[in-house]
Amino acid sequence: MLPSVEGSALVVVDMQNGFCNKGGSCDRIGLPVDRLAVAIEPCRRLVAAARAASIPIIFTRYVYRADFRDGGLLVSELMPALKTCKALVAGSDDAAIVPALTPQDGDYVLDKNRPSSFYATPLETWLNGLGIKELVVCGVTTNCCVETTVRDASQRDYRTFVVQDAVAEFDEERHTVALRSMGMLFGYLTDVATVESAWSGAR
Repeated sequence: MLPSVEGSALVVVDMQNGFCNKGGSCDRIGLPVDRLAVAIEPCRRLVAAARAASIPIIFTRYVYRADFRDGGLLVSELMPALKTCKALVAGSDDAAIVPALTPQDGDYVLDKNRPSSFYATPLETWLNGLGIKELVVCGVTTNCCVETTVRDASQRDYRTFVVQDAVAEFDEERHTVALRSMGMLFGYLTDVATVESAWSGAR
C-alpha cells in the first residue's frame, strides 16, 4: 500500500522548539531532545515533497495558556515540570515550529493541548472540507502525540501512513513498541523515500 496524491494530507506533529531544540523546555527538564531532533530533516523532506505535489500540509503545535489551566492532569500531576519551566506557552518561541519547518502561506497550523490532534480541535472539519481520505503522519513523539493522533485517525477511517524514519521518541523502546502497535492495527508503516517516490511519481 502506497500513499496517494489525490485526497491525501501530510500531518506534521509537534515539531516545535520546546521538543526538538537545545535550550527548549524539554531540554531544560532533562529530556534528551537530540533524540527528537533527528526527525527534523526527514520531516523537512516530506514537507518539500508535499509542497511539490500540492498536497495540504497540517502542522500541529502542542500549546498551553500562560496559566496552564488548560493543561489538565498532565501538567498538574503527571509532569508538573512542564508548568514549572513554562513549557510550550502559546505565542512563545518554545511553542513555535522549528525554523527548518516554518509553515508557509497556505499551510494549516493546528493548536492543541492534548496528545491527539483530533481532540477538541477543528482537524476533522478541515480534513472533511478538503476531501481528505488519507493521512501521512510524521513528527514527535512516536508513542505519545503521533500514536494518539494515528489511533484517532484510524478510528475515523482515514487511511493512515506512519513515516517510521520521520518520527522520534525520547526512549528507543517506547519508539519501537509504538511503531509495532500502529503498524498492527491502526495504519501502514512506510519511510520517507517511499513517500517521496509515490508523490513524485503521481504528478
